[in-house]
Amino acid sequence: MRVAILGVGTVGASVANILQKNAGIISARAGEKIEPVVGVVRDLSRDRGVSIPLTDDLQSVLDRDDIDVYVELMGGVDSAFAAVSKVLKKGKSVVTANKAMLAYHRYALEKLAKDSSFGFEASVGGGIPIIKALKEGLSANHIKKIVGILNGTSNYILTQMMDTNADFHEALKKAQDLGYAEADPTFDIEGQDAAHKLLVLSSIAYGTHGNPEDILIKGITKISSEDIFFAKDFEYVIKLLAIAKVNGDKAELRVHPALIDKDNILAKVGGVMNGISVFGDALGESMYYGPGAGGDATASAVIADLIDITRGNKNPMLGYNSPVNALKLLPISDIRTKYYLRVKVEDRVGVLAKITNVMSENSISIDSFLQKPRNKEEKYTTLFFTTHTCKESDVKRVMDILERTEFVVNRPFMIRIES
Repeated sequence: MRVAILGVGTVGASVANILQKNAGIISARAGEKIEPVVGVVRDLSRDRGVSIPLTDDLQSVLDRDDIDVYVELMGGVDSAFAAVSKVLKKGKSVVTANKAMLAYHRYALEKLAKDSSFGFEASVGGGIPIIKALKEGLSANHIKKIVGILNGTSNYILTQMMDTNADFHEALKKAQDLGYAEADPTFDIEGQDAAHKLLVLSSIAYGTHGNPEDILIKGITKISSEDIFFAKDFEYVIKLLAIAKVNGDKAELRVHPALIDKDNILAKVGGVMNGISVFGDALGESMYYGPGAGGDATASAVIADLIDITRGNKNPMLGYNSPVNALKLLPISDIRTKYYLRVKVEDRVGVLAKITNVMSENSISIDSFLQKPRNKEEKYTTLFFTTHTCKESDVKRVMDILERTEFVVNRPFMIRIES
């Protein structure tokens, strides 16, 4: 099987090199040789560390008739979608790691793929075989819930903040120094990367349509040392979670920092690792853990898809051979969970009573309360609250009201609590 690699960066180079280095075992498992015959790059002057021929002429490679499978590792959305669409219209097979393209165009690609094989295991969880688990291993189950740590950069930063008391900027700088975070880490720390992956998983689990703009996405940039203080005092750990679950007749999708019990299995997923818990009605909970990024880990998933294609496996792209009753998205305002609120206030008599009164008038029941001891130099005091289960729209309304009161210093900060 002849393979073209569109985009020979870190992952593309690993794919080419592993296919050559492990050619014997790969051929034995696939039943034939899988040969990388060309790679497409933007800049031919850069050394890619590969021995395959390289070109910067994408169109010429897309037009070739001697390529069996195209591995798309270009990144981005529109240009990648255009290239993959052209390949699929020719009846060629595709393997991709591009979660952003899938987040916006997965159903269009499913229609184009028709009888062509389309592998995208590497788009979620790096080398963790979560796509195969949902499409095959758990295919007898109604998926009740998926809860995952899907971004290694954010997980590393939060682990540093919890373990070393580093503030956000210190932890981010260390992640960048170690190569775990990009020079511009916005995509990771604002939750977009995890959201793209969640949309892919929810399509397999629930047949959900929708783009990233349609779901709740919050990043980790506003988490402070005060939040870490509270989390430790109440035996919580803060993680950036991607959550998909059935809520009545709808699918609830959200990505945000969350307080989880320190004994929760996901609380043990530290550093740059990823972890995904899937709850099926037949199996119960199953856990998938491993490196969520990196050249070799992601290449491992890419090559697993190539082997599947060589074996003649033509599973439906998003897991359904027949039409499915897709779940519509739950409106963000209708989400119900528990919440943590951090409120910085003037330290004077009656403030606590006024805050609790505002909460009560807006259907929010307080579960616990803590006041952080302040130094003599500090002008303001910080109050922490946790709530019983309540509605997202009610919490947002309380935050708006408190922000406008004369004794609250700035807008309250909120983290959702997952049990």
